[in-house]
Amino acid sequence: MSGWINFKELRAKLDFEQVIRHHGVEVKRKGNQHHGFCPLPNHNGRKNSASFSANLGKGIFQCFGCGAKGNVLEFSALMQGVNPKDGAALHEVAAELQRLFCPELGTIPKGREKAERPKPEAKPAETRPVVVNAPLDFELKGLDPNHPYLLKRGFTPQTIERFGLGSCSRGMLKDRIAIPLQAQDGKLLGYAGRVVDDSVITEDNPRYRFPGTRERDGKLFEFRKTLFVYNGFRAKAPVDDLYVVEGFPSVWWLDQNALPSVVATMGANCSERQAELIVSLVKPTGRVWLMPDGNEAGERCAQSLLLQVSPHRLVRWVKLTDGKQPTDLSTEQLKTCFIR
Repeated sequence: MSGWINFKELRAKLDFEQVIRHHGVEVKRKGNQHHGFCPLPNHNGRKNSASFSANLGKGIFQCFGCGAKGNVLEFSALMQGVNPKDGAALHEVAAELQRLFCPELGTIPKGREKAERPKPEAKPAETRPVVVNAPLDFELKGLDPNHPYLLKRGFTPQTIERFGLGSCSRGMLKDRIAIPLQAQDGKLLGYAGRVVDDSVITEDNPRYRFPGTRERDGKLFEFRKTLFVYNGFRAKAPVDDLYVVEGFPSVWWLDQNALPSVVATMGANCSERQAELIVSLVKPTGRVWLMPDGNEAGERCAQSLLLQVSPHRLVRWVKLTDGKQPTDLSTEQLKTCFIR
């Protein structure tokens, strides 16, 4: 363990709604309560029942389907597949949440807890208005479209140009591939950034970096990827076949291989809003093709999509073998995957 953490103080400081959204779950707030489908990966109750309840003010939750309950730290642990009763593992979860949302708390070196425990402080009420997914008023200039990361993965100059990709040399996305993020109406919301060398991925340097919360003119501007699907703006009318993947490169690869009606959830969880958009992009007689990665996260992604989309549209899950991604498939292999 890197240091002692005041769990009680951290729980009081954390914004439960922010933590829930951090794990890709869309919050349906009514007063201080959130109700919805249980998002826990090990949920073993009914899948189509809004059995999950969270008190956002008290920072506690309970699922009446699978019986899980606890506080904000235990919720985050369960979402990460960690046993909340494992003290060392829970400490790591708490350390990550503190680093992301409450860095001002810091940690105390082991052995100095009693002498240096910080005194609890009252959590100030946030009164500034929040603006979600506001259009960006600028575009990144000088992106390098010829970066080896893109070319070595087989993406053509035409695909790179079509999606506006390029290596960024400064700012928060320095040494990352900048990926424009556009809302359903095509307006630019911001940029995601992907590392070009997976060996440098750490907790502090994740594979993908998304826009953070910023303050401007007395307002808080938040970005929420759960409110749109990547590349969804290109579907100008409901289509016969829509291909749904997890990540950005899979979208580029399918589009490059003559499957342009493709969108991504940008993660292993599909929010209710994303499911609604996916349904709206497909004709009532059309079909949704799911092609998540061939791993545990891909299984969760497919299950989440099946639960929410299949009651409204015909859905087919194209399962990939373990460790495979859509970008690993050749043009001929892709053709055999989507036979009606």
